[in-house]
Amino acid sequence: MSPDRLSRRTVAFINIAHALDHFVLLIYPTAVIAITAETGLSYATLIGLSTGAFVAFGLFSLPMGWFADRLGRRNLLATFFGGCGIACLGLATASSPAAFAIWLLVLGLFSAIYHPIGTAMLVTHARRLGRELGINGVWGNLGAATASGMTALLSASLGWRAAFVAPGLVCLAVGAAFLLLVPHEGDREGQSGNATSAIPVARPVILLLLFAVAIVAGGMTFNITTIALPKIIDERAGAALPLVLTGSLATAMFVFGALTQLLMGRLVDRFTLPTIFAALSVLQPLGLGLAALTIGVPMLLGLVLAMAAIYGQVVVNDAMVARYVPARYRAKAYGVRYFLGFTTSGLAVPLIALLHGSSGFGLVLVAAASFGAVIFLCSLAFFLVAQGSPARPAVAPE
Repeated sequence: MSPDRLSRRTVAFINIAHALDHFVLLIYPTAVIAITAETGLSYATLIGLSTGAFVAFGLFSLPMGWFADRLGRRNLLATFFGGCGIACLGLATASSPAAFAIWLLVLGLFSAIYHPIGTAMLVTHARRLGRELGINGVWGNLGAATASGMTALLSASLGWRAAFVAPGLVCLAVGAAFLLLVPHEGDREGQSGNATSAIPVARPVILLLLFAVAIVAGGMTFNITTIALPKIIDERAGAALPLVLTGSLATAMFVFGALTQLLMGRLVDRFTLPTIFAALSVLQPLGLGLAALTIGVPMLLGLVLAMAAIYGQVVVNDAMVARYVPARYRAKAYGVRYFLGFTTSGLAVPLIALLHGSSGFGLVLVAAASFGAVIFLCSLAFFLVAQGSPARPAVAPE
């Protein structure tokens, strides 16, 4: 198989994996509405059972770069497909809080494989970094978007267990196809058309610390909004909505975020990353603040603005690692990047439960807006510090 053909196939499966990764993690936050009605347990109790999944999602991303050096990135990505499929089928059999917690933990463990491994593989095979990251981001966002809508539809028509069985079988089928059609990992690094050379910078430690703080705060805003979004709409849309309509509204917001990621991909190929970082980050506290202070249509508009900024930020963060970290360290760097974002943001689940139980989703959104303000301040500082850094073109001429 030619390197170009292998790269195209690899990127296609990486994109599908991104969609499935976000899909399977966001089944439970919507299915929990139906599970609450069936079991009689409170939302706060049931949503708290997913804490282990989101902690594992970040915690186990850290050693993935190390595993990749020993097992191979292709083999790890195949393990991702199989493990997520088995975990979803296990969740479909759960009938007690303990069973839910265990299978959610297993799901979080295998889901942790994708971001450090899949993103590193994508960057290696990319011809235009921004474009490929933008398209990949759309796939992930569409996975998150369809999770809310499809889970609501399956739960309402066939029961919540079917909402786990169907994607579990899809994961297993895609994993088998990946092993068959992508026989080896391949490596485009250094080949013509690859455009991911690292940019040298001055004061790298300061930039690293600012970026790390922004990642942690961004992980909180990302998880608070994506986990709680269906329930926020359910409680604060200003009218009693059926589950299917609630899931559909959440889906529409995720789709809007996907469009933002396409835009961010184009901007990454045209403008400096510190400039994009600063300009985009201001939208998170604005959107989340508006959602916290209003209900009904204004609240929905605030959530749309916030979701666009949050998902656009994902593309910018991945481009930062690709542009500023040498190729041989990228898998480990992505592991650290997602470890910081997702492990710390595992606190989002108990935070949602605590704040919602105390004062409802208004307080949850205020907390999310506060984290968004931290991201904005870090982006401004990053922009100012980066102005003194030497730079050279990050993209090979076409």
